Amino acid sequence: MNFIFKIAGSLFLAAYAGTALAVDGEATVRACVIDAAGAAVPGAAVTLRRTAVGFERRAQTDGAGCAVVPGLPAGDYQVSASRPGFALATVALSLPAGERREVQLVLQPGTFAEEITVVAARLAGSPEAVQRVPGSIHVLDRETLESSRVCSTAEALRKAPGLMMRDEEGFGLRPNVGIRGLNPTRSSKVLLLEDGVPVTYAPYGDNASYYHPPVERFETIEVLKGSGQVAYGPVTIGGVINYITPAPPLSPSGSVTLAGGNRAYRNGHVRVGDTIGGTGVLVDYMKKQGDGARESTHSDLDDLTVKASASLGGRQTLTLKANYYGEDSNVTYSGLRLDEYRADPRQNPFHNDFFYGDRYGGSARHAWAIGANALLTTQAYGSFFRRHWWRQSSNSGQRPNDAADAACRGMANLDTTCGNEGRLRSYAQWGVEPRLRVGHRLLGRNVETDLGLRAHFEDQERRQENGDTPAARRGVLVEDNERRNQAYSGFVQTRVLLGRWTVTPGLRLERVRYERTNRLGAGGLGLSGRTGITQWVPGLGAAWSASSATTLFAGVHPGLAPPRTKDVIGNAGGVSELEPELSCNYEVGLRSLVRSGLSVEATGFRMDYENQIVPASLAGGLGAALTNGGRTAHAGLELAARLDAGTLAASGHNPYVRVAWTWLPVARFEGTRFSNVPGFAAVSVSGNRLPYAPKATLSATLGYAHPAGLEALVEAVRLGDQFGDDLNTVEPSADGQRGQLPAATLWNATVNARLPRLRSTLFVTVKNLFDRTVLVDRARGMLPGSPRLFQAGLRVQL
Repeated sequence: MNFIFKIAGSLFLAAYAGTALAVDGEATVRACVIDAAGAAVPGAAVTLRRTAVGFERRAQTDGAGCAVVPGLPAGDYQVSASRPGFALATVALSLPAGERREVQLVLQPGTFAEEITVVAARLAGSPEAVQRVPGSIHVLDRETLESSRVCSTAEALRKAPGLMMRDEEGFGLRPNVGIRGLNPTRSSKVLLLEDGVPVTYAPYGDNASYYHPPVERFETIEVLKGSGQVAYGPVTIGGVINYITPAPPLSPSGSVTLAGGNRAYRNGHVRVGDTIGGTGVLVDYMKKQGDGARESTHSDLDDLTVKASASLGGRQTLTLKANYYGEDSNVTYSGLRLDEYRADPRQNPFHNDFFYGDRYGGSARHAWAIGANALLTTQAYGSFFRRHWWRQSSNSGQRPNDAADAACRGMANLDTTCGNEGRLRSYAQWGVEPRLRVGHRLLGRNVETDLGLRAHFEDQERRQENGDTPAARRGVLVEDNERRNQAYSGFVQTRVLLGRWTVTPGLRLERVRYERTNRLGAGGLGLSGRTGITQWVPGLGAAWSASSATTLFAGVHPGLAPPRTKDVIGNAGGVSELEPELSCNYEVGLRSLVRSGLSVEATGFRMDYENQIVPASLAGGLGAALTNGGRTAHAGLELAARLDAGTLAASGHNPYVRVAWTWLPVARFEGTRFSNVPGFAAVSVSGNRLPYAPKATLSATLGYAHPAGLEALVEAVRLGDQFGDDLNTVEPSADGQRGQLPAATLWNATVNARLPRLRSTLFVTVKNLFDRTVLVDRARGMLPGSPRLFQAGLRVQL
């Protein structure tokens, strides 16, 4: 560890040397505020805030709609403007020492600034927004993500309460997200969005996260778990996560980030953009590589996003976005057996397993302010994802995968004569979604109504070829399936403003049509099946503004997860009359900006998850026909808090604390439930604790930011005991797939040193500071978490 501390010490000295003149070089910002028609907005409140150091300045626009804010230290700012009757508008601004900058903010009528986001996340400091949101929300802003130098989405999401992240390969490529005790496998019970568009390749037919965008692409992450989910679908059992990409900048700007570390880690990230003649363009490219948590696991990623936004006549905007993601990973699907894990937890017998993935995506979004009180947004989107995973084993009990192959004869020949399986998949999805928001009066009350429709289409091509050798990339075709889905949905949600009360009823309709064709069936002629489901999803939320900064809220709403195509239609074309999985979710909570520099949100919740899809017969176990009827109960408390002592004391020196804590005392099987563990189908698990549902999780950060630009922080991530199976087995099984996962605490540390004169930031971060080996997964065998990761880098502001 000595070399780490030497580098960190060098960064401290560089920070002070490079920033000695920064305090004296005060900058000035002139912020001008206009409405959607281009008219000046006098009397608007303008706020400039540096979250990382607790610095904040406020001003009010004059008759010309402008406010001048002098005496600003260099740094990255969020500039926001608000006025009653308008939505909050925000822009990001990087302010060099001694410069004068001008920014323009456009206020939309009503509450229209957030039409593409899941919640009013960027309204975090707005009393109007706080009183309107009737549920639990959490926002991970750019400052939080950058200051802690998160290297994966899983690391980022652990900073939000209520979320449980299960590691897999150690590089964060396919995060497993569980909310409030739901099974995190492949994030299948969570709706993942990017700028309001589904991230998963088949949210209606197979909601699994084999593809996930890298965290470097995002500016903000929003998590919604309340009754506002009625406006989103289809998978809303636990919650909605929306990843927000940055908007094109108003002036020429950008950044270059270069980082490297142990385990072959390299990361290069370039983001540049400008606005010319009312059209803004942003280009974002990242290339990243590194080793995973085990030997013979390595990944190379490329991610390119181009985003353009144009103003059309002052009341309309058009935003276009295109993205390419490529992945080449040497990574296996199988975990370790108990004896293998005890001998060496970081070994990997399957050296020849590879994952190849390519995804192309795009969207077009048109926003039109109609009159003074209506906004119509229409978003069209589409993506194509191809992934080929060649592997020799799907779990630790499959050693090797083809016992009938006489040429294989066991693990001794794994790298010579044993064959493999090519899971070859391609997915296409596309859709269109218009939404209308209208502000109006009803019975003398102010009312805001959102209405939306969506048509969504999916096509899955699934093939499996079995190769004769470990490195084969062609083989005998054993599966050839096509699965299609058509989904039509609509919703209406109304916010009724009753003084300090905001009441939000809503109703959603989901209609899904399924089709599956087995091209290998019936002598090659194919076997097909078709069916469909329809489900209404109501919701009701209420919020009471106790003061301008404190809100009490409560809500109730059903959650919905449609069955997968493979579950509702069998390989022979037979149809199972499965209903959607449903949950009933209750929330009550408090959200308060106690004072500038201290915020807290506490939420009590209960979720009754019913109608789950489970094996149909008591003796069937895994692989049996499926039916509805499974039940689980979830209840607990979430707490999120942040304290910025510098803001409280009006000081540029900012010691700060961030906490995200989840307590889940209730997470159990209910009703008549039997084990899904092979060989135990007659054993009741009613009352047992759910797998991968720890009673307590904690993410706590203690940091200090110096006004000269130096910041240091330490983070503790605590995960309680978990069970790896529904029998709540404590002692591990020989295959490693059953047994307890012991509680563990991991420590991360980061140092950031801003060099304003060089427009740069140097950083050093260490993940798993004490190099603990932690068991993180048993689903397909035993998997260790990442070892100690040391990374250092430089970010240059262009």
